[in-house]
Amino acid sequence: MKPLITGIHHITAIAGDPQKNIDFYTGILGLRLVKKTINFDAPDVYHFYFGDEQGSPGTVFTTFPFKGARKGTKGTGELTYTAFSVSKDSLSFWIERLKKFGVLVSDVQTRFGDKLIRFEDHDGMGIELVANDSDDREGWTYGPVPKEHSIRGFYGATLNLRSKDETEKLLLNHMNYRFIGQEGERYRYGTEGKAGDIVDILVNPAGNRGMQSAGTVHHIAFRTANEASQLEIQQILMENGYMVTEVKDRNYFKSIYFREPGGVLFEIATDEPGFAIDEEEAHLGELLKLPDWAEASRKRIESALIPVTLNPEKYV
Repeated sequence: MKPLITGIHHITAIAGDPQKNIDFYTGILGLRLVKKTINFDAPDVYHFYFGDEQGSPGTVFTTFPFKGARKGTKGTGELTYTAFSVSKDSLSFWIERLKKFGVLVSDVQTRFGDKLIRFEDHDGMGIELVANDSDDREGWTYGPVPKEHSIRGFYGATLNLRSKDETEKLLLNHMNYRFIGQEGERYRYGTEGKAGDIVDILVNPAGNRGMQSAGTVHHIAFRTANEASQLEIQQILMENGYMVTEVKDRNYFKSIYFREPGGVLFEIATDEPGFAIDEEEAHLGELLKLPDWAEASRKRIESALIPVTLNPEKYV
């Protein structure tokens, strides 16, 4: 029987300047802008989706860019580092590329046998690139980064928590995760233990709470196949005392939300229907797409949003 949860669906962050946000993720990191829409809960703010060629579940990093937002701070109760997967031989390429565009990057580190580098975007968002040979996904095959070095999707995410016990129970007992291993105060979990499903808990009992604003993660979403499996998870979570929202229609997937015991906002999102329902695959992300309920206000919404452009030629 297929598990109800199969890994990470997307990760959503708060950003600052919308143009700088697009330039960093499409230009420097070479992800594809697969959807340009609005924050359904704050329609005067963009919602950008960056991912692979199709915006496949497990590849999509999304942002709510608020022009002029102050920078947040990393701390406990937050997802502090988003890790992307790259090929085994790509770290040298990425170190050179990041330095070329003025991004400070760490020395190569090793974690659970994989080598990785760590850096931040212009807002202070924590990012890691993990080199591994277990990821058979392709990145964006015709983007500004050569295919052999392109980002394949998520590797995993680090939750910075004061305690792991209750969050661990949630992952193991109700979310189809299993314990993989421990290095120091870092505890690793996965559904299969491969790129795209890894969740690390970094235990920091004396850590200060994070402050959510630009450069911090708003929530992490986990994959489930469809609406039926989502309702099954919702029921399991509610029966075990978690305060879960009603199902919310996000156009490209259905969502439910709840806070895990350490304070991080969790979402369960359906793989269906995907990003091609309102744009052809060849033209994903080119137009501002609005949900049906917002179309009547398109003129007002567009006038309130800062115009943005794609500039791939600057980042070859």
